[in-house]
Amino acid sequence: MTRGRKLPRLERVQVFDIGSKGLAVGKAADGRMVFMSDAVPGDVVDVQVLKKRKQFYQGKAVFIHQYSERRVEPICVHFGTCGGCKWQSMNYPDQLHFKNNEVKNHLQRIGGLTVDHFLPIISCKKSYLYRNKMEFSFSSSRWLTPEEIASGQEISSRNGLGFHIPGAWDKVLDIDQCYLQEDPSNAIRNAIKVFANSNELSFFNPRQQSGLLRTLMIRNSSIGELMVLIQFYEEDLVKNQLLLDYLRASFPEITALLYVFNNKANDTIYDQEVRCHSGRDHIFEEMEGLRFKIDAKSFYQTNSDQAYELYKVVREFAGLKGNELVYDLYTGIGTIAQFIAKNAKKVVGIESVPEAIIAAKSNAVLNGISNAEFYTGDMKTLFNDKFLKDHGMPEVIITDPPRDGMHPDVVAQLLKVMPQKIIYVSCNSATQARDLALMKEAYTVSKSQAVDMFPQTHHCENVVLLEKRV
Repeated sequence: MTRGRKLPRLERVQVFDIGSKGLAVGKAADGRMVFMSDAVPGDVVDVQVLKKRKQFYQGKAVFIHQYSERRVEPICVHFGTCGGCKWQSMNYPDQLHFKNNEVKNHLQRIGGLTVDHFLPIISCKKSYLYRNKMEFSFSSSRWLTPEEIASGQEISSRNGLGFHIPGAWDKVLDIDQCYLQEDPSNAIRNAIKVFANSNELSFFNPRQQSGLLRTLMIRNSSIGELMVLIQFYEEDLVKNQLLLDYLRASFPEITALLYVFNNKANDTIYDQEVRCHSGRDHIFEEMEGLRFKIDAKSFYQTNSDQAYELYKVVREFAGLKGNELVYDLYTGIGTIAQFIAKNAKKVVGIESVPEAIIAAKSNAVLNGISNAEFYTGDMKTLFNDKFLKDHGMPEVIITDPPRDGMHPDVVAQLLKVMPQKIIYVSCNSATQARDLALMKEAYTVSKSQAVDMFPQTHHCENVVLLEKRV
């Protein structure tokens, strides 16, 4: 931000595209590019500049002179404040168009790649109510809306249960209704809030590091199972039990009612003991007859329906005939590995998280899969020459790394192994393109297929098929 100088307001900027991180793009009168939030391509807007650089401005649309034909009315009353679902004001078919364009631009501009077959993005049948996991935070000093502040009325309670305000780590926006997860998600969250207030159960204060109730997680599955986890900051066995008993009685459909005591500085539960109050300590997800056991710490794609579409693309791109050895890098709980196992001679999964590999092995037993093996280790050290000697040279490698992409050592090892096919699954097509650029001399990009996992946001997954050059 420019210091000591008032930043300008740009008038009547024509918005013509979507750029990095889902920001709308326009051009200022001086020729500089303008990247902005709260605008849709086709809008004509005034922009309050927040950052000024030699080649561009970054800011926020503060007044709309002309509304784009791509605009729709957001359905959520919290739109624009909570920080999620930033594309709610854009028609869903147009969201798909710009996601597809971003993937294509990343592959071409960052990777310098030529794609033989760039397939159209697979849309999500449910543009709302598609998430199977939601996490909410309790706060004793919730975010006050401009309307509340302007009213001048005394606020009797600052307790809130909802999402953290972007850029304000200690403030939580109280949520009445969220359109990301199917009911009874909203009913459970709102019932907990009312019960806690009525029974004087204290909400967490992150600055003072005090309060009983810290976070709430709700998970569901496509077969109707439901997990609720309450994270308590303080151990007050009477009050803890009071809330958990209330939930069990009020929502008998809960499959797994869990809780955690966590009084450390951060609210991650991966190093904490998860306790079961009632029901099971896990839920099940199902896909083509395969069952996957999901506990509170398990990673599973947050859109169950689109996970199925994604895995079908991976299976199609692999084109297995039944005699191939397949490696599944970054296997997680082994979902992709088990999904394609019946089409392969053998699948070897590698993952750095020990708990995930335990779950993968358990799921393989549950599903009667005997031709899948799973190993724990850091990818850049475990996926080495000795591992390949011990487990065989794969004909096909599937890789699904985190957002940062693959470590250069992993890319280098892939180029040593040189399997016939590599299927690269990514939630960040920019880092995917970077990694693919390192392999383009050895591999051709035969197909690219985006899958929309996250409607109302700029995020999507992309699957690329690499085939060894002759």
